[in-house]
Amino acid sequence: MQIAIAAVMGYLLGSVPIGLIVGRLTSALDVRDFGSGKTGFTNSLRVLGLRRSLPVFLGDFLKGAGAASLPLLYTDDPWARAAGGLAAVVGHVWPVFAGFRGGRGVLTGVGVLVALNPLAALAVAPVAALIILATKYVSLASISGAAVAAAIFVALAAAGVETWAYAVAATSGAALIIAVHHDNIGRLLRGTERRIGQRA
Repeated sequence: MQIAIAAVMGYLLGSVPIGLIVGRLTSALDVRDFGSGKTGFTNSLRVLGLRRSLPVFLGDFLKGAGAASLPLLYTDDPWARAAGGLAAVVGHVWPVFAGFRGGRGVLTGVGVLVALNPLAALAVAPVAALIILATKYVSLASISGAAVAAAIFVALAAAGVETWAYAVAATSGAALIIAVHHDNIGRLLRGTERRIGQRA
C-alpha cells in the first residue's frame, strides 16, 4: 500500500506541467506548439528564452526530488521512494493534467537521483557537462547521462553500497528517458539535431 501511495503521489506531482504553465503565464503561448513540442526545460529555453524558462528548470527538478522524498513522511521503505520517483518521471512524460503531452523526463529524473543519492547523481554531472561543451547537443548529454546514472546505481547496488530499489528506479527511468528521445536519436544520426542556443 505504501508503494502504491508513493507511486500515485509521484505521478500526480510529475504531471504538473511546469513548462506549459510558465509559457502561458509569461508569454500567453503553449510551448508544445513550437520546437520539439515538449514541455521540458530544453524546449522552454528555445521558445521562452533563459530568464522565463528558469522556473521550468527549477520546477521540473523539484518535482522529481519531491516525489522521491515525500514517502519519507510515512515510511522508510526504499521501494516506496523508488516508486514515487519513477512515477514522477512517467508523469512528466505523460501528464494527466496536460493531455498526456509532456516532456522527456530528464530534469525530473535528475531531481529523483539527487534525492535518492546526491553523490551518485553528482558523478553524472561531469559526463553531461563535457558532452554539452564538446557537442552542444543537450539531447546527447541527456541520453548519455541517463545511461551513466543507471550504470552507477547498479554498480553501487551490486557492491552492497546502495539498495537495489534505487538501481531499479535508475535503470527504468533511464530506459524511459532514452526511449522518448527516439526522435532526437534519429536527428543525431542524420546530423540535423538542434544544438543548444538555437531558438525554435
